[in-house]
Amino acid sequence: MANVAARIEHLIDEVAAIDDLSEPVRAALRAVPRHLFIPPLALAAHSDKAPWVINRDTDPKRWWGAVYSDNSIVIQLDDGARPIESVIGEDGAPHLKTESGHIDYSSSNSAPSTVTDFLQLLDPEPGHRVLEIGTGTGWTSALLSHLAGEHNVTSIEVDAAVAEQAAKNLSDAGIQPHLIVGDGAAGHPDRAPYDRMHVTCGIRTVPYAWIEQTRPGGVIVAPWCPNFGTNHALRLIVLPDGTAHGRFPGFASYMMLRSQRPAGADDGTEHRFRTRIDPRTIAYAPPGADLAIAAMTGLRSDTKRLRGGGFRLWVLDPARAGQWAAVTWQPEADDYEIYQVGDRPLWDEVTTAYFRWVVWGEPGRDRFGMTVTPDGQQVWLDTPQQVIG
Repeated sequence: MANVAARIEHLIDEVAAIDDLSEPVRAALRAVPRHLFIPPLALAAHSDKAPWVINRDTDPKRWWGAVYSDNSIVIQLDDGARPIESVIGEDGAPHLKTESGHIDYSSSNSAPSTVTDFLQLLDPEPGHRVLEIGTGTGWTSALLSHLAGEHNVTSIEVDAAVAEQAAKNLSDAGIQPHLIVGDGAAGHPDRAPYDRMHVTCGIRTVPYAWIEQTRPGGVIVAPWCPNFGTNHALRLIVLPDGTAHGRFPGFASYMMLRSQRPAGADDGTEHRFRTRIDPRTIAYAPPGADLAIAAMTGLRSDTKRLRGGGFRLWVLDPARAGQWAAVTWQPEADDYEIYQVGDRPLWDEVTTAYFRWVVWGEPGRDRFGMTVTPDGQQVWLDTPQQVIG
């Protein structure tokens, strides 16, 4: 399909309607056409829609339309164990549930509004040395190369097959950053120190190697994804003493860094009890509450709508398989049964953390911050002296 320039301008207008775009980022979007980094067959996804198949060969109009709109494009499932074509049913739609569970997205080209938001938080300039954690399709590497200079950009990807395709995409686009296959949690010390570190996978814990490899005054932007309700963008600045401080300027949600994925679920001791706390209080809490609960408990959550207008909320311990609780909300109920597996009082911890947040005055996400030291990370409210978790 022709008229790529017009499609790029349409995409810029769509993203700019969500958030202001700086001129350097607009210029990068014009210089690096997104379609060069999207495979012929993929899944398009948007927050308010079910995923759908895009196929450049059989339906080019739909493919081009998805690529140059604010959609994420999924290129890999279950770490490559399931080809995209294997989940397409006879109805032409993707079927992502099996008898053994849900098929997971494991690599994508992120939604342009998310990409540009992170680029603007990172604010790379020509000459900045940049390390990107998670090459993916290579599109963000190409944008960073335009903003900072391709010889200044290093990008690391854990999946060899994804990395190989990204290298081809970048080469075909005439862009040559320094590409590494490896575990991004370790960074890449050979080309350190970095002025900017751009993380394109969700994390629960900031690896201290990233702080060590970033020069004082350098910026790290990452999706902090404890996965309790809403997830959060994190922007850290490294200090001369080897620590980093930062805040949570907005929303972000990415596929998890592989080494920080949650543990699976096993059977354990069962408990049943009831609560008068409406589970909607927790499930629909604002981002500030989600952040506070995640920081204080270390837990994650999930929700699923049920037939008849109800929904189920799960609370899970990502570090200990077999530790989870579920509560179901149904219309007109006066109290609710908690079904808990394992010995940790998950529901009590979550509700206690929520009401602590209420007592604090229901602070918004922008009042929280994080400090990272060689000993670990701490989340705080308002100042680093008010540690909450």
